[in-house]
Amino acid sequence: MNWPSNLLNLIISSVLFRACISTDLITRESSIRDGDVLISSGGDFALGFFSPGNSGHRYLGIWYNKIPGKTVVWVANRDNPIKDTSGRLGIDNLGNLILYDTKRRISVWSSNLSSSSVASNCVAQLLDSGNLVLFQDGKKSSVLWQGFDYPTDTLLPSMKLGLNRTSGLNRILTSWKSKDDPGTGTTYFMINPSGFPHLTLYKNRVPLWQPSPYIGVRLNMIPAVGQYSWFNFSIIIDADEVVLVSTVFNSSIFVRGVVQESGIAQLFTWVENKSEWVTFFTKPEDQCDSYGHCGANGNCHSDSMDQIECNCLPGFTPKSPNDWSMRDSSGGCIRKNQISICRNGEGFVKVADVKVPDTSVASFDMNMTLRECKSECLRNCSCTAYADADFTRGGSGCLMWYGDLMDTRVISGGGRDLYVRVDALVLAEFQKKGFLSRKKVLATLVGLVSAAAIISLAVSIVLVKKKRKGSEIGKELDGTAKDQELPLFDITTIKAATGDFASTNKLGQGGFGPVYKGRLASGQEVAVKRLSKSSGQGSQEFKNEVMLIAKLQHRNLVKLLGCCISQDERMLIYEYLPNKSLDCFIFNEAKRTNLGWNQRFKIILGIARGVLYLHQDSRLKIIHRDLKASNVLLDVALHPKISDFGMAKMFGEDQIQASTNRVVGTYGYMSPEYAMQGLYSIKSDVFSFGVILLEIISGKRNTDFYNDSASLNLIAHVWNLWKEGKSSDIVDSLMTQPYNYHQVSRSIQIGLLCVQEHAADRPTMMDIVLMLGNEAALASPNKPAFILNGSGNVLNLPSTAGASANEVTITELNGR
Repeated sequence: MNWPSNLLNLIISSVLFRACISTDLITRESSIRDGDVLISSGGDFALGFFSPGNSGHRYLGIWYNKIPGKTVVWVANRDNPIKDTSGRLGIDNLGNLILYDTKRRISVWSSNLSSSSVASNCVAQLLDSGNLVLFQDGKKSSVLWQGFDYPTDTLLPSMKLGLNRTSGLNRILTSWKSKDDPGTGTTYFMINPSGFPHLTLYKNRVPLWQPSPYIGVRLNMIPAVGQYSWFNFSIIIDADEVVLVSTVFNSSIFVRGVVQESGIAQLFTWVENKSEWVTFFTKPEDQCDSYGHCGANGNCHSDSMDQIECNCLPGFTPKSPNDWSMRDSSGGCIRKNQISICRNGEGFVKVADVKVPDTSVASFDMNMTLRECKSECLRNCSCTAYADADFTRGGSGCLMWYGDLMDTRVISGGGRDLYVRVDALVLAEFQKKGFLSRKKVLATLVGLVSAAAIISLAVSIVLVKKKRKGSEIGKELDGTAKDQELPLFDITTIKAATGDFASTNKLGQGGFGPVYKGRLASGQEVAVKRLSKSSGQGSQEFKNEVMLIAKLQHRNLVKLLGCCISQDERMLIYEYLPNKSLDCFIFNEAKRTNLGWNQRFKIILGIARGVLYLHQDSRLKIIHRDLKASNVLLDVALHPKISDFGMAKMFGEDQIQASTNRVVGTYGYMSPEYAMQGLYSIKSDVFSFGVILLEIISGKRNTDFYNDSASLNLIAHVWNLWKEGKSSDIVDSLMTQPYNYHQVSRSIQIGLLCVQEHAADRPTMMDIVLMLGNEAALASPNKPAFILNGSGNVLNLPSTAGASANEVTITELNGR
C-alpha cells in the first residue's frame, strides 16, 4: 500500500529530526507523538495526547501544566478520536498543522487552511495563554491559524467568543458529551448578534439563560462589563467583529469558563492554598435565570416569598389567569387595554433594578440622550419599552424594544431601569404625585369594580362546577385545598398531560404510588404523584401533604402546583425536576463521578437550609419525619429540593417533642428515640440530615453492610474510621480530585454530631448551617446510634422494620 505523501513526509521528519524539537514549538522538521508533551515557555500549559475519564480513546488536547491532574481546556480531534497510541502531530509539506493516526494511515484532524493561505516555512507554538498558534514563515506577527478560534467547552482569558463579521468565523463554546467523551455536546454558549448583541446559553437550540445584555458598548470602544479586582469581561462591537473578551489582571491567577452538558455555564478559579478549582458562579442558578420563565411581558423575582415568583410588567395582565393561579406563568402576560395603545395620554412606568429584556428585538443608538430615547419610543406605536444604553449609567445611548418583552427579572441593587409603555389609565395608577380629574377617577373605579364583579362571578361559576363534580372533593380534603387556596386540576387535564398515565411517562414507584412525568397544555412539565389503591397511605397523608407544603415557600423545597381528586383517584401535581432524586446520583457509580466536592457541599448546604426553614423560618414549625436521599430532588443546576411531606408534622411555637404510636419513616434514616419509643422532634430530622450528609460524602448507603464486626452500617463505619484518624478513607473514591480535605473532614465531623445517640447532644439546624459556613471549632461527637455497644449487642430498629425498596417508599412501623 502506498502511503500518502503528507503522512510519509511527516513520519520521516519526525524520525530524522526529533532532536530539534523545541519545548514549545512544532516545525516542519519536528513533530510530537503520543507520549510527548509540549510545554509553553512559561510552563503554564501543556499540549499532548490524553484519554478522558474511563475512555481508552486518545485525543490531542491542551491542559494546565502546573495544576495537578489534567484539566483539559482545548481538544483538537474531539469528534474523531484515535483508538490507540499511534497518533502524531506535525506540520505537513503544505504548511498545515495535521494530526495523523499512523496505524490506520489517515489524517484525523487538520488546521485545514487553503494552499494559498499557508507557506512552506510555518511554525506552531503553544503560548502561555493556552493558545496553539500557527505562524507564517516563522514570523510570529503573522498568524495563519489559532486554536482560540475553534474553542471546545472552555473560555480562557484573552480568548474571543463571538462573530468575526469579515471572515464569518463564529467562536462558540460547546459542551463535552460526557466526562468520558469530549465530543460535541448539545449545550452551547454564543453571542447572538441580532438586535443588540447578547450572550445566550442554549441546549438543543433552546435558550436556557441570557446574562444581562452588556449595555454600554460604544462603537469602536471596549468598555468594562463585569469587573472584579482581578479579571473582567468586555464586549467589542465594531464593523469587523462582535465578540466577548475576558482579561485577567494577575497572570498568576488561573480562570476558566466552562459550558457543561447538563445545561449550565460555570466560572472557575484555581485556589492554590486549597489546591482546588473554586466555582465563582453557576448559571442558570435559580428559576428566574431560566430563559422566559415568566413568559412574555412577565417579570421574575427569585427572592419573592409569595407563592408565585412571576409578576406582569406594568400595564399587563396574565394571559391565562387560571394557569397563573396554578403557578404556571409560562403563557406570560398581555396588555390590559389593547385598544388604548398609541392614544393621547400614554407614557412610561419605570421598573427599577431589572435585567432588561431579551435584546434580540431591540434597536440601539449610542448618540441619543435618554430624553430623546423616550420621545422617539413614544412616537413609534410599535415601541414597547426603552432603557439607556450607557453602562456607566450616564444616561446616554438608547435601547428600544419592539413587541413582547421577554426574560425580564429583578436584580436587586444591580439591575437597570427599564421604562415600559403604558396607557393613560395605568400611568395614572403609577404616578406617585399628580392630580386626576373626577371623571378619570370615576372611570378607574368603575373599571375596577366591574373587573372585580366579573372575577367574582367567574370564581363562583368555577366553584359551582367543582362542587357538582361530586361531594368526594369536599369530603377528601375536608376544606384543606380551599383553605390553602390550592389549585384543583381536572382529571382530564392530568390524563392528557401524562398520556393517560402511559408507562413511558412513569418516573418511579414509591410507597405513595407511581409518579408520572406530564406536560400541561401550556408546555409546563410537571410530576404527578398518584396515590395507589394498594398504598399504605391514605387520605390523611394526602391531606397532610396538601395542607403543609401549600404553605411552604423556599428555594430548597419542591413546589406543589396543585392536586386532583376524581372518585377514588388522589393525585398531587409538583414542579418537574429533570435530575430526579439525590440517591440517583450518589448511589450511581457513573453519575457520582461527575459530582465533585464543591457540588456535593452545595447540595449539603442547600438541604440544611431547607430543613432550617422548616424548623424555624417558615410560618409553620414543621418536622419532616422522612428525610432521606430519595426525598431530596435535584433541579437542572443540581440545587436540592426537599420533597414528600406526607409524614410531616406541625409543632406549636413552644413545642419541643411529641410522641406517636404510628412510627413512620425509612430504615437507616430514623433516629433511635423515634424508632424505639415513637418520640420525635426537630432533632429527629437532624439525625436524618446527618445520615444524608455522610452518604453524600461517602457515596454509600447507611444500610449497606460493611465487612467489619463493629461496622454494621455506614454510621458505625464512619465512626470507627474517624476515631482512628482515617477520615480520608471515608471519602467516596469516585469523587473527582482534588478536593478541600479540611472542609470534607469538618463536614464528616458535623455529620457525626448529627447522628449522636442522644437527641440532646445533637446540634440544631441553625447550628449546622453556621458550622458549615464558618471555621469555628467543633465539639467532639459522642458515640452514634445504631452501633455495637459494650456488650456486643446492637442498638437498632425493631425486627418489624423493613428497608425502603426504592427512591420514594415510606416504611410504616408500629411503635412500642
